Amino acid sequence: VLGLTPEEMGKGNWSVGVIADERASAEQRDAITAIASGSAGGPMAALSPLVGKFLGVESAPIRFDRTGLKWSVTAARFVDMAAEGVVGINPGATEPIHLDNTGHPAANRFALARALKSHVDALGLSWSDTSGKNNGQYAPFSWRSA
Repeated sequence: VLGLTPEEMGKGNWSVGVIADERASAEQRDAITAIASGSAGGPMAALSPLVGKFLGVESAPIRFDRTGLKWSVTAARFVDMAAEGVVGINPGATEPIHLDNTGHPAANRFALARALKSHVDALGLSWSDTSGKNNGQYAPFSWRSA
């Protein structure tokens, strides 16, 4: 799921789209689109009132990589992002700092991260940042329709 929130997220008017893995069948692509858009119920349904525009779906090979606290995702020419988990002041820490009880639809617990790079050019959304000043979060999740 890709999205742009022009103001505070709670104010709505989000633009949201989906990148589906090119290995997905037409039926799987339709299902992930319905889940990610909220039309099938599930976690995104609660957020659908905040979405002003659904931008559609693109297919691309998607690759996720993880090495230690570093994570990355690429989707052909559409997405190239990377982040690194943020550890506390303990010099021997091997786990990132976490936020718990977030109430977020993806997960209730998130690891805090620093964005290393964020490049998107898909579905009318376009941005590029390598400043390292943006935040990130990551968490395992499992979405399905209601």
